[in-house]
Amino acid sequence: MKVIVVAGARPNFMKVAPILHAFARRGKCSGDIQVRFVHTGQHYDAKMSDDFLSELGIPCPDINLGVGSGSHAEQTARAMVGFESVCLAEKPDWVLVVGDVNSTLACSISAKKLGIAVAHVEAGLRSMDRSMPEEINRICTDAISDLLFTTDTIANENLYREGISPSRVHFVGNTMIDTLLRNLHRALDTPLPDGVENEKYAVLTLHRPANVDSPEVLASVSSAIDELSKTLPVVFPVHPRTRKNLREFGLMDRLSQKVLFTEPLSYLPFIGLAARSRMVLTDSGGIQEETTVLGVPCITMRANTERPITCTVGTNVLVGTDGARIRAAVNSALTNTSRRRSIPEKWDGHSGERIVATLLDENSLCC
Repeated sequence: MKVIVVAGARPNFMKVAPILHAFARRGKCSGDIQVRFVHTGQHYDAKMSDDFLSELGIPCPDINLGVGSGSHAEQTARAMVGFESVCLAEKPDWVLVVGDVNSTLACSISAKKLGIAVAHVEAGLRSMDRSMPEEINRICTDAISDLLFTTDTIANENLYREGISPSRVHFVGNTMIDTLLRNLHRALDTPLPDGVENEKYAVLTLHRPANVDSPEVLASVSSAIDELSKTLPVVFPVHPRTRKNLREFGLMDRLSQKVLFTEPLSYLPFIGLAARSRMVLTDSGGIQEETTVLGVPCITMRANTERPITCTVGTNVLVGTDGARIRAAVNSALTNTSRRRSIPEKWDGHSGERIVATLLDENSLCC
């Protein structure tokens, strides 16, 4: 059996790591499994990528397509062309893609047009907002995938409503949580930034174009963050795009000195930072899941989420980008000192093993 595992962006590394580890364990026992790890290079900061790979204990990719930056169409097209050549040379039985980035869709299309079976990890997530490029990638990838591995039962129902056969859907849990549970003890050993103490600071991440490219939206969010920082220091690992826009819009100087800017963090330092914080404010997707398991209040500055289970059983609350709603959620998190920790079903650290076991079963049936 030959499998190509694809990652397109750094968050994908946390999703593929447990799968690669599970394949490695199976391969040592059977010796008849070949796995090739392909990085499309959609995130192309070599140092950050190398740091993530090293921290997660996975080897450097066998192939890097070097897709780089560009418009959605440019990235998708370059990934399709590059990955088609890989498939023709490698002739895999399966291509396994994760998440919802442009590379996810591109590699799925290239594989399917060559008659190669596709498995999608993190299938069925829906924000119900088709203005999000990620939503288009999710819907299209799921429509053509042969196996769909879901993180929760809400995702299952989304797929059934779209006409996906239940025989193609496998509820396996969340591989990002596999990675979190495996590495949490190491993350907690990483030092905190100077000037902050356990549970006496907030963490902020902000990178979505809809939030950081609009002067009005970024000003609204910045005002709420500035107000919070006067009560609780805010550690802000700032995305380069966000830093540039804060400066261009004249917002950087409006933020209190209690907003502690850092460079983007690799996986272990960031998880260690989030786990020991009083709350996290974000527009990210995966952080909503990680904070749910960590029991840390999460304030998501988006109008919708493709991970609604984090709101129903977890610690996540959606507030959009209205300053008043952000302040109200912050005040609620500050006054509620109990840490509710409810973990969704099968978020138990064994999702990667379930995925590999299912793929091996499917391959034996095909043969």
